[in-house]
Amino acid sequence: MKRQTETKSLTPVQIEEKSFEIITSELEGTDIVINETVSVRDIYPPAESERILQVIKRCIHTTADFDYARTMWFSESAIEKFDALIDRGAVIVTDTNMALAGINKKALSEHMCKAVCFMADADVAEEAARRQVTRAHVSMERAMLLTEPVIYVIGNAPTALIKLREVYEEGKYIPEFVIGVPVGFVNVEHAKELIRQTNIPCILNMGRKGGSNVAAAIVNALLYNM
Repeated sequence: MKRQTETKSLTPVQIEEKSFEIITSELEGTDIVINETVSVRDIYPPAESERILQVIKRCIHTTADFDYARTMWFSESAIEKFDALIDRGAVIVTDTNMALAGINKKALSEHMCKAVCFMADADVAEEAARRQVTRAHVSMERAMLLTEPVIYVIGNAPTALIKLREVYEEGKYIPEFVIGVPVGFVNVEHAKELIRQTNIPCILNMGRKGGSNVAAAIVNALLYNM
């Protein structure tokens, strides 16, 4: 006999609230680890700990993957530095239009900030083809010309992180903040490690996992809880 299941109609808000209830319940008693060894609840003050947990929970909410409770990396005072940049009117530059679409524009506009993506610009594609580099490489160069503080949000292109490390090494440009969660198999883990080795304020997910949806989720979690 086929088992019958009851389908309950819920609003989007109710679905999200219920999802976070489930995530919180399943994380109960779990040692949430960041930076590979640090237990969030043991090390951080309650307010900062809660902000970090909200980022991790939103990553889990976006992916249904509880590995994010063990693989995230936050540089020292990362959330405080993100907040300060937003207060200064930072521009968020993404490496995909998908990440751009996923960032809550209403929450961003409340802080008088904006988000942009140069990846689909025709001149970026033309220059990348002419120079035989990736569009992400050229997009990062375009972002470096902005006069506002820039928060780099990378969910797809490890070459974007590699370019940021390159200019950092050369002393040509110091990125003010990087959210680096590209997903994939080629250069992904290496690119994240390159950023982790610097003094650039950052939030990373180490390993192969990530994506544009995760990048946007991190930004939204930070904005919602400022």
